[in-house]
Amino acid sequence: MIMARRPIRPAGWAVSLFSRRDGGILQGAYRGWLAGFALLAIVALSAMPLWAQHEQVSAQGMVAAGHIHSGSAGHEGWEGSVAGVAYSEFNHHLTGMLVLIIGLSELRQALAIPFWAWTRFLLPGALLAAGSFLLIWSDHDAWPIGSLSFVQTFLGSDSEIIQHKSYALLSLTIGAIELLRRFGRIGHAAWAAPLPLFAIVGGLMLFGHSHGDHPAAHKIALGHTLMGALAVTAGSSKLLSDWFRAPAQARYSKRELFWAGLILLIGIQLLVYSE
Repeated sequence: MIMARRPIRPAGWAVSLFSRRDGGILQGAYRGWLAGFALLAIVALSAMPLWAQHEQVSAQGMVAAGHIHSGSAGHEGWEGSVAGVAYSEFNHHLTGMLVLIIGLSELRQALAIPFWAWTRFLLPGALLAAGSFLLIWSDHDAWPIGSLSFVQTFLGSDSEIIQHKSYALLSLTIGAIELLRRFGRIGHAAWAAPLPLFAIVGGLMLFGHSHGDHPAAHKIALGHTLMGALAVTAGSSKLLSDWFRAPAQARYSKRELFWAGLILLIGIQLLVYSE
């Protein structure tokens, strides 16, 4: 029996990790730099639990030895203590690294720079990593690493913990949506809205974010207000860019570039965050 030959059809889930346009050498330096940055982020993510534990042990050792910085002396409780400050600053710096990855990914898209196809997964990957980290490590006394139960963590009276966990759940949700978009599982234009809406909602939440009884509460509040304003502006710009984009419009967009630039500014602010 002679069987008719048919062309091989790729499976619907198959995704090419490398683009044919990768041959261009003009963007070679940019590609190498971003790849190096992504590798550094992966290494940092692998070491973050050990790093966080080291910061806490070191800080607690300083407290036991009497080496307490000015501003935290005499302050009771976790907020404002040396160990608490080290823990909080580490969380903000790691989040800043992930936000920078998101900003660089969006900058590449805004400038329509040909690049390795797998880099489109940097944004959802960073969102999922940030959400996972915050869900577990955001607060030392909250579920699942602290003494508070699941119900006490999510339904308790501590607004700071609730906001941190809310950010984590939102980040995981948006990361999953963006991952499905990049795999081609969801293609309707409406699915582009959750990402900028997340930036807007998250920015608005920062206006009321508080670190409780902290000696540097005023400084922290100013920093969060600035980040909130940048996030709301960035999300609004991205939302308008997606809303008014014409089907035949060129890929380059000033609003997209503005969005990416503001995300990078937020990442830098998180990297230099201090209490």
